[in-house]
Amino acid sequence: MDITYCTLDNSSQKMDVYFPDSGGPWPALVYIHGGSWMHGDKSEALMFASGMTDQGYLVVSLNYRLYPPARFPAMIEDVKCAVRSLRARASEYNLDPHRIGAMGVSAGGHLVSLLGTSDQSDGWDVGEYLDQSSRVKAVIAMAPVTDLTKHFPNADIEAMRHVGFGEDNIVQASPITHVTSDDPPFLLIHGDRDELVPYEQSQLMYERLQEMNVPAQLVIVKNARHSFTALEGTTTPSLVEINQIILDFLAQHLK
Repeated sequence: MDITYCTLDNSSQKMDVYFPDSGGPWPALVYIHGGSWMHGDKSEALMFASGMTDQGYLVVSLNYRLYPPARFPAMIEDVKCAVRSLRARASEYNLDPHRIGAMGVSAGGHLVSLLGTSDQSDGWDVGEYLDQSSRVKAVIAMAPVTDLTKHFPNADIEAMRHVGFGEDNIVQASPITHVTSDDPPFLLIHGDRDELVPYEQSQLMYERLQEMNVPAQLVIVKNARHSFTALEGTTTPSLVEINQIILDFLAQHLK
């Protein structure tokens, strides 16, 4: 717990690493928490990580710089640095540097989508371990923000500007902008009753990935809010079924 993975702007960022009981080198799954780029903590991955290590995945849950005091692109710079650090220390953690995937929810979904689509030319690979790649082999984005140029009916636009998303960079900060044919497979999961991030965000990203012939799967969860809880009744697919969809996707593209 609380391992320093990178230090940017004199701010040491921490990660928790959850290991399978045996075997290795393991495929690694990097988990990025949500929280509007302003709050949240790596500890939210605890229960999820327990289930994934049982399936033979090493799970790494990250903290990253938040607003305030940080502003975008600090968040994606940290996430990219974390992936590079894992490759640099692959033997230490007994992970397979060729099998690193990423999963994120909400703001974390935005960051893993950027991680999967951007490259060194975008200028976000800064700091340590620059001899290593920050590319990942698979992306799972849950309720992600993918196109910041679209309307978000319930968003605090002023707060988003403070975070660092303004008219001068919302195109560059949108994962959909960076999609190219060499991107990794994507699994997009979104509730159709999402009150914060419209499910069309995942729909648009899915369509763009398909246009570029990137393997992509879209799961629209009926009756699910941003938190994937039901507005009323139950969700379809259920949380248990969503977990199986995630496992099937990882088995196909990462394991």
